[in-house]
Amino acid sequence: MKIAIINGPNLNLLGKRETDIYGNMSFDKYMEELKAQYPQVSFHYYQSNIEGELVNEIQRIGFEYDGIILNPAAYTHTSVAIGDAIAAIKTPVVEVHISNVHAREDFRKLSHVSGKSVGSIFGLGLKGYELALQYLLSRK
Repeated sequence: MKIAIINGPNLNLLGKRETDIYGNMSFDKYMEELKAQYPQVSFHYYQSNIEGELVNEIQRIGFEYDGIILNPAAYTHTSVAIGDAIAAIKTPVVEVHISNVHAREDFRKLSHVSGKSVGSIFGLGLKGYELALQYLLSRK
């Protein structure tokens, strides 16, 4: 099974930024653990701080992968383009957020992604990625 994990802006700083919200583990370290735990999955990982690059990546893999786990980060609340890219592809997308965006600032309660995704996971830390993966694996 081919699963892509796509992370948006500032998630390259996991383990360093706002550790009280996002934790102490880097995403690279987390990916190592996920790959070891799920050797049957062929993972592709992509991160960008640039909205258009995220749209391009969603379009590039959106017809050939079995699932996408997407954390668009701050673009969740501002990017109609990312929502439109999800609507345009065939690959199911699960939206994941490390923090509970609904318990934070009011502007974070708007998502241009949730309505286009097959599901959303909020506030469960990095565990949310694994839960999204388990869901995608169960669809096969």
